[in-house]
Amino acid sequence: MGISAQQSLSVRVAARYTAGPRVRLGLPDHLLLKIGLVLADAAGLGAALALAYLIRFRAGIPSLETPPHSIAFYSSLAFWAVPVWLLIFALYRLYDRQYLFAGFQEYTRVINGCTFGALAVVVVSFLDPSLSISRGWLLLVWVLSLLMVGGTRFLVRRLLRRLRARGFLVAPTLIVGANDEGRALAEQLLADRGSGSRVVGFIDLSHPGGPPTVGELPVLGGMGDLEEVAAEWGVTEVVVATSALSREDLLDLYRRLGRADGVQIRLSSGLFEILTTGVRVQEINCVPLMTPQRVRITGVDAALKAAVDYAGATLGLLVMSPLLLMVALLVKLDSPGPVFHRRRVLGRAGRPFYALKFRSMVVDADRRLEASPELRRQFDGAYKLKADPRVTRIGRILRRTSLDELPQLINVLRGEMSLVGPRMIAPEEADRYGKWQLNLLTVKPGITGPWQVHGRSDIPYDERVRLSMHYIRNYNIWLDLEILLRTIPTVLGGRGAY
Repeated sequence: MGISAQQSLSVRVAARYTAGPRVRLGLPDHLLLKIGLVLADAAGLGAALALAYLIRFRAGIPSLETPPHSIAFYSSLAFWAVPVWLLIFALYRLYDRQYLFAGFQEYTRVINGCTFGALAVVVVSFLDPSLSISRGWLLLVWVLSLLMVGGTRFLVRRLLRRLRARGFLVAPTLIVGANDEGRALAEQLLADRGSGSRVVGFIDLSHPGGPPTVGELPVLGGMGDLEEVAAEWGVTEVVVATSALSREDLLDLYRRLGRADGVQIRLSSGLFEILTTGVRVQEINCVPLMTPQRVRITGVDAALKAAVDYAGATLGLLVMSPLLLMVALLVKLDSPGPVFHRRRVLGRAGRPFYALKFRSMVVDADRRLEASPELRRQFDGAYKLKADPRVTRIGRILRRTSLDELPQLINVLRGEMSLVGPRMIAPEEADRYGKWQLNLLTVKPGITGPWQVHGRSDIPYDERVRLSMHYIRNYNIWLDLEILLRTIPTVLGGRGAY
């Protein structure tokens, strides 16, 4: 394939390690997933039908039916209703490989499928007058089916992530293009081992004979080796870094693999600098066009995050109002100057705002920093001074306990910050994020975040950048809740606070 025997051996070892173990039961992985989901959905629907009967007819609720139908009647009803429901789920593409586990969109499809499944039972009972179905039972079935099917899907998701993190039910993935975009795509795919993608290596057009590795991943060959590499490593996903290929190369790639059974070709947007924001594909007059999203968190994710933010900030201000008043008084008595410090930082979409903090420094802190070249040099290196002579006596306590950041709950209520998010940065810091600053500014900064629970000011600046990028790329509401819970012992321990 254009590489030496020694390189070929290292490639095989590296690729086998990257791919990890795979389930071999004589069936394709995606078919195993579909069978498992169908069985899980059937179990959830059966449980919903049975539980609805017990609640409606065995819980002492008065019934208008004369006489109420027996359990045998509702059992026979379930015998044909469950398969019909599963067929409706299939029509809503709940078993489609391309739509499986696609964020909250899957749960939206579950809601629609359960609703139309209940309507199907209504239509059948309307066409057959002998089927006198309890309306209370049917309403319970609809509600319980949402809970049961949604719950089983959630459990399947968690189980699947654990299996994938251990190397099972994964899709061997090949990246075509080893330029900056290809490397960024590999980093993104490898960052989450539970995603189901296992990158086995690169097809490198510019160096078809080497180098043997790019970063930690092997180069498996050039474009001429594409089919051989895909067959050798059982590749089911081909991710194309479009900025690395010419139009002719793209057409050649599609001619080679576009009709191959079991291989999905996925094209990146070509804008790896805004990799985390995603794009929305829309057809206009049969022409597919991509629109980059302005913000990273949208839809149900955004609604849940906003609910947690506003509820948490409101509750925090109400509960801690006596503490806030006491701290404000101590700041005022400790040194002359205002109670609050207003720091100009960048918010979502790069809009500047003033983040509030209890003042922990002397009022002429900036002048003292500029007057000391050594302090200026240390500050420029990490945007933080470990032994800062400008900090007041009460300020040291506030920083140690993170009480100085409590006024930022007001920023959360004003919609400028989140309880959890990437570390806020000043406008002059943006250049230090390089091409990733476009990603950073797609979400609101947070009062706490991954840098808080990983050492706060003790971690180097480049690690803070990496943690912020990892948070944005892998955001979900469960990550926010985990960080909130981990923040409490971190703050109490005082690690990295100065």
